[in-house]
Amino acid sequence: MLSSNRLRDMNLWGALGIVLLTVYLSVATYLHWIQVTFRVGPYFFAHWLAWIGTLYIAFVTPVNYIMRRRNIKRVKVLRNIHMYGNLFAFILISIHFFQQVGRPPQFYPELGTGLTLYLVVLVLVATGFVQRFQISPRLGKYGGETASALPHYNRSIHVGTIIAFYLVIITHILHGIRLL
Repeated sequence: MLSSNRLRDMNLWGALGIVLLTVYLSVATYLHWIQVTFRVGPYFFAHWLAWIGTLYIAFVTPVNYIMRRRNIKRVKVLRNIHMYGNLFAFILISIHFFQQVGRPPQFYPELGTGLTLYLVVLVLVATGFVQRFQISPRLGKYGGETASALPHYNRSIHVGTIIAFYLVIITHILHGIRLL
């Protein structure tokens, strides 16, 4: 449960606002209120959005991790860059995903690795929220007295899901270029 101190955290409200924006843009894309099926060069705009979001997560996350270990004084700033950057990447990936599942039946995509990848990104967002905002002391990294004695379950899930993200994205790309 969130304490009143956490409810005053503007980063929590900013992150929740981005999640609500993601839901709105996803629904709007699915219902074709927003058109992202035009071409930019040889590819559809929705694909460009997904590639930008995925590349951001794939490259900036490990760089951010290394920078936080090397520059302890900037951990708070780097953590916010990680959180907000990945949430904006999540918006781009969500727009692409809901554009794909909103296609007419005769053009419906094969969901396999794309669905798996989207579920992995959802788990990353959820576990990131739990960890960053200490939503559950039993699951979060910085909980109360009881949490310090418990293993860091949420952090393990978050890190494990990042590994799954890299494995699934490689598989998704290889499937997309028809090497699998």
